[in-house]
Amino acid sequence: MDTRTARSKDGTSIAYTVTGEGPVLVLVDAAGHFRRLSSFDGLSTQLADRFRVVQYDRRGRGASTDFSGTDRTPDAVVQREVDDLAAVAAANGGSAYVHGFSSGALLALHASVRGLAIARMTVLEPPIDSSAQRGPSDTQRAFTHELTRLVDSGDREATLGFYLTAIGVPDDVVDRMRSTDSWSLMRSVSHTLVYDSLISEATSLKMLASVTTPTLVLDSAGSTDDLTGMAATVARHIPGSSHLSLPGEWHGVADEHLAAALTTFFIHS
Repeated sequence: MDTRTARSKDGTSIAYTVTGEGPVLVLVDAAGHFRRLSSFDGLSTQLADRFRVVQYDRRGRGASTDFSGTDRTPDAVVQREVDDLAAVAAANGGSAYVHGFSSGALLALHASVRGLAIARMTVLEPPIDSSAQRGPSDTQRAFTHELTRLVDSGDREATLGFYLTAIGVPDDVVDRMRSTDSWSLMRSVSHTLVYDSLISEATSLKMLASVTTPTLVLDSAGSTDDLTGMAATVARHIPGSSHLSLPGEWHGVADEHLAAALTTFFIHS
């Protein structure tokens, strides 16, 4: 699979890979993930017999370039990442199905609100602050502030450790990750974690009411109550959306179950 590139509105080069043939399905990865460390490798294989599956490196990660300019407000960050997703979709025919995971799910929701041509959308455990009725909570702002401070210090190890712990990744999971290649890869893109935090700042319950794309909200039956509760909250606030729990572990669903749910929603609904 050769790496291809799409040019975003501000000139950022977005790298992507295509697997399979059929209706276009763009996968939007979570914070700290990109094609070399993707949540979607097994999923794309499962889906490739029914879809043209597109995986891409969000800006600042992997083979994609980073922000130009210094405007790092929540609105600017969201718009640029939505433009990136739009560029990838346009390079593959325009309208697409979209599946987003975790903070990638928040980005997918913003793309719908900002008018991207998304035929249908699935989101797995989007992390929303239920206290954010109309704007970011003080807790979310403080989190972004500390994350920005750590990124600016250049200490990528501390940045990654703080981020994972603060978002609720269990300590034993973090400890196991530290000695793996995954940790090194996530550390290499830890500066982009601020972008995900700013996207969270831009996400509110009021915003969800403006999502017009037919949406299926997913969660894992093996996740903690906070994650499944967030999914339920998102589903309640998106007009006409559906909510489905799938067999899985903490913040993850087995590829075969996820592929079946996506295929049913995108093709057979």
